[in-house]
Amino acid sequence: MKPVRWGILSTARIATRKVIPGMRKSAALEVAAIASRDLSKAQAVADQLGIARAYGSYDELLADPSIEAVYNPLPNHLHVPLTLAAAQAGKHVLCEKPMSLSAAELEVLRPHASRVHIREAFMVRFHPQWIETRELVRRGAIGELRFVHVRFSYFNEDPANIRNLADIGGGALYDIGCYAIVAGRWFFEGHPVRVIATMERDPAFGTDRTTSGLLEFDGGGQLAFSVSTQASQCQRVELIGTQGRIEIHIPFNAPQDEPCTYAVDGGSAPDGRGLRLVTVPTADQYQLQAEAFSSALRSLRPDPSGLDDACWNMRVIDALFASEKSGRFERP
Repeated sequence: MKPVRWGILSTARIATRKVIPGMRKSAALEVAAIASRDLSKAQAVADQLGIARAYGSYDELLADPSIEAVYNPLPNHLHVPLTLAAAQAGKHVLCEKPMSLSAAELEVLRPHASRVHIREAFMVRFHPQWIETRELVRRGAIGELRFVHVRFSYFNEDPANIRNLADIGGGALYDIGCYAIVAGRWFFEGHPVRVIATMERDPAFGTDRTTSGLLEFDGGGQLAFSVSTQASQCQRVELIGTQGRIEIHIPFNAPQDEPCTYAVDGGSAPDGRGLRLVTVPTADQYQLQAEAFSSALRSLRPDPSGLDDACWNMRVIDALFASEKSGRFERP
């Protein structure tokens, strides 16, 4: 396969620390250009990471005819405008999560979803630990899956950090609650039929700094999650079935350079004495995500499924925010 030529919109940390290093491991693609509104920043990153071209504006990168695919890690409120601009320029787009601030906002992308590939960047779905554990659930290794628990938190009180700016999409639900939603949809292989949430907001920032939610899926399965931007660092996914459970230890920020582990417990005792630890060989989920997108670009016709998937996640987020106000279950 001819390597896909990628352009990166912005010098965001997720791009320079995680995504680009993962991409550079692959022979299936080439990071050919990076853009920033500050040319000196783009050039510095290009020099550091061995990227051939640096641009001082996003428009310049999008006008480059050699760029086939774009990765958009801009702040949340810029995801749709720059994804739209890239699609209008004929570029395929992998956009960071959450793809928008509401499901309705995504509709401007619909006319382009059958012309270029548009996907939301949930890299976790490409990590072997997620693929292996879902296959165990499918095979009945823990019986019938009854409920999923997700915990995800970190501590950040920086008032200048974009995660603490309410008007551009800051807060726990947008930033990390979206991963909990994806976990529920991944393991139940469906969509929630109703949701309810409670949120505690930072008095200075106005963002939801701690959010807990309950999602009910078709067939009765449930996802319960708690996420926070101002709590001790923690992340876990626990899958509880009728005959056992699975616990993924670093489900979201899986290390790029060392193995991961998950545990399978047959449920023989409440103290977990039947627990079996499984090691997943080293894998870079950012590399795997970029390779999958590049392969789809070369081998598959664009279709609306990627946009539909992003819309479902945003519909759930919309419903959770609506539930905060109504105090009752809401339907996505």
